[in-house]
Amino acid sequence: MPVRALVVDPSAPEAVRAADVPDPVPGPGQVLVDVSHVSLNRGDLNDARSGRIPAGAVLGSDAAGVVVRAAADGTGPTAGTRVVALTGGAFAERIAVDAAALAEVPAELDPARAAALPVAGVAALRSLRAAGLAPGKRVLVTGASGGVGRYAVQLAARAGAHVIASVGSAPRREGLARAGADEVLIGLEGLHRPVDIVIDGVGGPQLVAAWNLLAPGGSLQSVGWASGESAVFPPYATVGPAKSLTSFVIDGAAGADLAVLAGLAAEGALTVDIGWQGPWDRFEEAATALRDRRINGKAVLTPAPQP
Repeated sequence: MPVRALVVDPSAPEAVRAADVPDPVPGPGQVLVDVSHVSLNRGDLNDARSGRIPAGAVLGSDAAGVVVRAAADGTGPTAGTRVVALTGGAFAERIAVDAAALAEVPAELDPARAAALPVAGVAALRSLRAAGLAPGKRVLVTGASGGVGRYAVQLAARAGAHVIASVGSAPRREGLARAGADEVLIGLEGLHRPVDIVIDGVGGPQLVAAWNLLAPGGSLQSVGWASGESAVFPPYATVGPAKSLTSFVIDGAAGADLAVLAGLAAEGALTVDIGWQGPWDRFEEAATALRDRRINGKAVLTPAPQP
């Protein structure tokens, strides 16, 4: 029996449309999950238009739901377990997921909020880890009002860092001080002291400016490029005391990190901000709002009912 999904279609608005796809057949190490919520990332919008995902393929990476069939090899959760997953082709009513790519959702955590954790939360957690997060370090988070940014602010503050949140406009500062930011700036205006870590989701000229603020031995993690603009470094900008600019991508199974994030969210130690929520037959509305930066936090969708 086919299931409903959101698939790539270059001729459709936002290059995505609803369609029937075959019911997934799980491999030996995969569980079958009935999806209740999915979360939309800017990367999904880019994937739909870039050709990286072929026409007709199911889009998405973030999903939460309930296991309806355990893995045949005995790994992973049992049927009836609520889970959150980071997996390709997540935007479908039913998905087959590697057992290592998901984590159990604690009873205290709403599934809509669980669905908003995977890409953004794992990117924030892993990029801060790679940058050498430690108490007392000065951490600059650009694009701090978005999904990755809000998680990075909270995780860095929780670790005892001095957190500087940078946003594009005054309305996007909302909630960042409560999230743990010691300073909230529009752009990089007023920031003159060096920083030890940059988590950059903006790219373009702001990445260059952030690089110039990086202290010797510091780390800049490039996790996104929301500006869509070129980053042009002046001559000799990369000559001097050692510091690093590292490209970032989520590699490998995310189950262990999802368990950490879900646990923190369930305890109230990590706030999940949802700026848009609705059925996925309103995908175009959600995508436009996300692309136009009218969403603070995450956009969460629920599968539309069968027509």
